[in-house]
Amino acid sequence: MSLVTDSFAEERRATGIVHTAEIADVRDYFALLKPRVMSLVVFTALVGIVRAPADIHPVLAFAALLCIAIGAGAAGALNMWWDADIDARMTRTARRPIPAGRIGEGEALAFGLVLSVGSVLMLGLFAGMLAAALLAFTIFFYAVIYSMWLKRSTPQNIVIGGTAGAFPPMIGWAAVTGSIGLESVLLFLIIFFWTPPHFWALALLKKEDYARAGVPMLPNVAGDDETRKQILIYSFILVPLGIAPTLIGFAGPAYGIASAVLGAVFLTMAFDVWRRREGAVAAGAARRLFAFSILYLFLLFAILLVEPLFG
Repeated sequence: MSLVTDSFAEERRATGIVHTAEIADVRDYFALLKPRVMSLVVFTALVGIVRAPADIHPVLAFAALLCIAIGAGAAGALNMWWDADIDARMTRTARRPIPAGRIGEGEALAFGLVLSVGSVLMLGLFAGMLAAALLAFTIFFYAVIYSMWLKRSTPQNIVIGGTAGAFPPMIGWAAVTGSIGLESVLLFLIIFFWTPPHFWALALLKKEDYARAGVPMLPNVAGDDETRKQILIYSFILVPLGIAPTLIGFAGPAYGIASAVLGAVFLTMAFDVWRRREGAVAAGAARRLFAFSILYLFLLFAILLVEPLFG
């Protein structure tokens, strides 16, 4: 174990990220939680809680949601701890707290571990063992399977690693019902198949950054054309899944219409990425798909959240 740790520390020193010249404040520790990712986790978990076919006391629902949010933040902190050497080489991440020297690696590791254990134990207390076990597996998958293994070893890192980001609605559902239903599995699949076209659109724009960091993203390994093809393939799988909640009776006609329209726009943009392959035109198509993909997922889950209010 010490040999691994020593080797890891040497690599970090070689990238020049092991320093603590600046003093951390609350904002730096909050940044370790990856608040943008955490907000998506909280939102999709909330949909799982609200749409589950059982009742839960509002206080317990809030406590469960808070535990899920803290667990997601803990996974983000562990990811930043492990990826500090990569973050130091990438322009969009170089000012994160660890590579910028405001938080030490040991502090970040301890912070992530304490939050991980605390969030799982508290979720088990508030919502039962199944929800806690799913949260623990999510943290483990993101921090170990994705961050420590997949991200640096395969261009399929985003595909397989997307599993972690797809679990929150299932955790929320389990927190209410103590079980995993078909509906929560469908929500999982929507996020799972949304992740590759979303992140590969970004990867087309940031491939130089990933190349400099040595991360084998699909455009760097298989080329832009293959990435565009894969984006289109996954989009063709995603759109029917986005409509499926209506087909199984989980969502109503308003969701069905909206998901079909949003899906048509998503496919149009994915096709545009596939056919536009040169210069600024290609970059513009990838940028539009990346931006719209965020709106797409948000609107699907937002409609699922509020539709029962008008039923």
